[in-house]
Amino acid sequence: MELQGRRSFLHNRAKSGDVVHAGLVVSLLIGVWYAQALEVNTGKVHFIEVMNGSSVLLPCTYASCIGIKNLYFKWEFKDNGTFIKLCEAVIPSEGIEPNVKIYHERVEFVGSSKTNNISILLHNVTFEDQGDYICFARNPKEKERNHSATFTLYVVDELKVVDNTLTLIIVSVLGGVIGLIILIMVVKAVVLAVLNKAQEKNKECLVSSSGNDNTENGLPGTKAEGKPTPKA
Repeated sequence: MELQGRRSFLHNRAKSGDVVHAGLVVSLLIGVWYAQALEVNTGKVHFIEVMNGSSVLLPCTYASCIGIKNLYFKWEFKDNGTFIKLCEAVIPSEGIEPNVKIYHERVEFVGSSKTNNISILLHNVTFEDQGDYICFARNPKEKERNHSATFTLYVVDELKVVDNTLTLIIVSVLGGVIGLIILIMVVKAVVLAVLNKAQEKNKECLVSSSGNDNTENGLPGTKAEGKPTPKA
């Protein structure tokens, strides 16, 4: 009985280990699949402020590691909870330009499938155009998964003038400090050079004066030894 119990225990442990391994494999496959999935991006900055009456670019790009086929995309404007379709199209495959259907008189498609770009241009912006714009895409090769990115538009009478006074003051102070440090280093280098030259001159003077003293005192190895001894 004890042996059968051990066998049963080991068998159950083996089964649980297989389940864990299978789970890890599935998780890994899902991670790889998500890494290859379609991505829709409206840029690093997801909002813009424009003047009333101007034109504005609403950017959007897509990317997929597994490629595209019959990629469907559209732009929508969220107006008080209601989604208004601006344009839509299907890109048959990579590099083939889509036939874009425009549903808004002031919208122009300016993207290109050659650069994975599905951006649009909105002309003559009004205050009613302020809000969220959704770039939507779906790639059939990914089992019809939906992807979207939002770009927010703010409309103003005039663009705000950024006050750079504080920035200029900080830059000026830092520039002055750096200039002062450089000046101190230059002065220090000049002073050290002058002192080194002065020390070298002092050494030369000491050597020459020491030679003169030895000659006058008639020390060994000097010219005084060469003088003849006076006769009696």
